[in-house]
Amino acid sequence: MIGVGAVAGMIFGLIVGEWAANLQFIGDMFIRLIQMSIVPLVMASVIVATGSMTGKGTGRMAARTFGWMLVFSFLAAILAWGLASVIRPGDGMVFTGELDPSLEEGAQQAGSWQDTLLGFVSTNVVEAMASADMLPIIVFSLIFGIALNRYMAQTGNRTLIGLFEGIQAVVLTMIQYVMYIAPVGVFCLLAALTGEQGVAVITSAVKYLVATLIGVLILMVIFVLVIWVRTRLNVWRLPGKLVEQTVVAVTTTSSAVTFPTVLRNTVEKVGVSPRVANFTLSIGLTMGSYGAVLNYMIVILFLAQAGGVELTFGQIVLGVALSIMLNMGTITVPGGFPVVAMFLAASLDLPVEAVGLLIAVDWFTGILRTFLNVNGDTFVAMLVAAPEDEINRDVYAGKETPSPEHP
Repeated sequence: MIGVGAVAGMIFGLIVGEWAANLQFIGDMFIRLIQMSIVPLVMASVIVATGSMTGKGTGRMAARTFGWMLVFSFLAAILAWGLASVIRPGDGMVFTGELDPSLEEGAQQAGSWQDTLLGFVSTNVVEAMASADMLPIIVFSLIFGIALNRYMAQTGNRTLIGLFEGIQAVVLTMIQYVMYIAPVGVFCLLAALTGEQGVAVITSAVKYLVATLIGVLILMVIFVLVIWVRTRLNVWRLPGKLVEQTVVAVTTTSSAVTFPTVLRNTVEKVGVSPRVANFTLSIGLTMGSYGAVLNYMIVILFLAQAGGVELTFGQIVLGVALSIMLNMGTITVPGGFPVVAMFLAASLDLPVEAVGLLIAVDWFTGILRTFLNVNGDTFVAMLVAAPEDEINRDVYAGKETPSPEHP
């Protein structure tokens, strides 16, 4: 039904034109209903995952999670550099519009790499929760979960972790209620967007979009091949298991909004154990944005080519590092790209004017980024779970239904 709503929304937007913008508030309401649940869900998931971990396998699971994320992030950056160097999406681009001055101000406020690292830790976790600043929230939750794990080992008291397990289950139930109206919300979002911009918006940067698309497809193939080699599962079953989260991802262009669907599908359809899914997917929400890494590196090459700048080897290395670091700390909801692009331009001394061309088509690249981000998180969860035999192969094969309890 979500897919039907998406197609119907685009057709409706093309027919009625700009009037469809009046439906935007309904789509925004749908996204807000999901967004309001994200902070408590992520906190509870990370705390439950780390607080429940026992035995020698705990360190291995964390090492595998971060290891796979870094490997695929680095691969995405190198692939993007290669593709953009061959396709050269920035060649021949001419900037004709005006930039919002607030974007330049936002880029200046982004700060240095030291500031990015400091941003991993908040001085006030309540303030971070209020502003949905996900990275410091996750860092706090990880430390809290580790301390809770030690507390339970010393006292045997599981009351507190039981509370967070209850919060997680209730929030997931809330999300299920919201998803009942997902077809309506998606219809309104796409009707408003299509009515306002039409389809001609992509023509100004078609090579940029093609480079991103090719990169996403290549990374998906690599992911699937690695999954097949490491798990020996029938990968032809994957598309059917990922279709729901993919539709939510491409219609909302938000990894955060898609997170509850990814968490549910990874456990209930793919068969990954709740223990692995809770930990890996929660970390992946801000550190597993492989589509973002790919896109950011293409942006760097695009801006350099548009401005006739020949990047040095040092600038390319810095670009790769910045792309991976920004992947770890950027906002996982729509709208963060312009400031990121401005930050990259300012950091590498590239022409900021050309960012206007990228902003015009960011909704389309957002689709590609989010598609790879959310499905890549599920793939990494499978890779982390496989060595410990924490993928229920009967669930994956559709022979068994998992417990009705939420992960």
